[in-house]
Amino acid sequence: MSEYRAEFMVEPFVEGSLGPPVLAAIDAVTTRGFEPQVGAFGTTINGDANDVIEALSEMLNAAMEAGASRVTVQVDRDHAS
Repeated sequence: MSEYRAEFMVEPFVEGSLGPPVLAAIDAVTTRGFEPQVGAFGTTINGDANDVIEALSEMLNAAMEAGASRVTVQVDRDHAS
């Protein structure tokens, strides 16, 4: 089973405050069962490849519908697995 690590950044963002697009993105991956790690420059999830891909799809839709102007996504194979 392949494990993926995905990091996404939702814009616009305001330093020190999570706006509606960011909150919608985090909620979307949380609803899929992930425990996202929210950092200063992005949010990270780890898990089974298929689950990560499905969560990212929902996250993209949720963020854009909530007013995101841009979503940047990076996905890496988790070499620790």
